[in-house]
Amino acid sequence: MPVGTVTAIRQQHNDPQRVNIFIDNEFAIGISLNTLARTRLAVGVYLDEQSWAQLVACEQADQAMQQALRQIERRARSSYEVYRFLQRKGFSEEICTQIITRLQELGLLNDADFASRWVAQRRALSRRGEQALRAELRQKGIDPALIESALSSEEDESNEETRAEMAARAVLSRYAASPDWNTFQRRLGGYLLRRGFAIDLIRPILVRLWREVRPADDVSDYADDN
Repeated sequence: MPVGTVTAIRQQHNDPQRVNIFIDNEFAIGISLNTLARTRLAVGVYLDEQSWAQLVACEQADQAMQQALRQIERRARSSYEVYRFLQRKGFSEEICTQIITRLQELGLLNDADFASRWVAQRRALSRRGEQALRAELRQKGIDPALIESALSSEEDESNEETRAEMAARAVLSRYAASPDWNTFQRRLGGYLLRRGFAIDLIRPILVRLWREVRPADDVSDYADDN
C-alpha cells in the first residue's frame, strides 16, 4: 500500500482515458480520468493509508461501471445478470451492489421494462409459452411479481392458445406422417411442451390438427368436447 506524495501524473500511451500515478517518484497505480476527477488527485497531494484505500475503491467502482455499461450496450440485461457478471469479474459485493443501484437510478437497468420486452420479443420470435417464459425470466433473476405483470400485460389466454397453434402449424409437416394418433400427439405434443405451453392448452390443438391431416381417423375418444 503506497503511502506518500503524488509526484507525477502521466497519461498512458495506449489509453488516453487513463493516467499513471507516481508516488515519491515511483509508479503506484493506473487510474481512469473519471477516478482522477472524482478524487481530485493532483501532484503534491499526500496519500495516507485511508486516502489510498479510497482511491483504489473509486477506481474499482469506475472499472465495474465501465464493464457493466459495455454489457448493457451489447443487449438489454436484467439487474441480476449484470450483478452476476460483475461478480464473475472479481468485484466485491459492495461494489456490485453500488453499481447496480446507480444504473437503476440512471434508468439503465429496469427489470419491469426488461421483463415486458423479453416477453414481447420471445412471443413474437420464438412462439414461447407462458411456462417457458416464466422459467427464462426466473433464470434472469426477475422478481416473480414483475414476471406475472409482464405476462398478463402482454397477452390474454386466448392469444396464448393462438400462439401454441401457430407454433404447432409451423412444424406440422414434420409430424403429419406419424403412423397413428398416439405417435402424433406424443411427438407434436412433446414439441409444444418443450416450448413451454400448458398441456391442457395443447390437447385440443393436437386433436384439431390430427383431424386436418387424417380426416378419416376417429379421435373422438381423445377430443373431449372439441
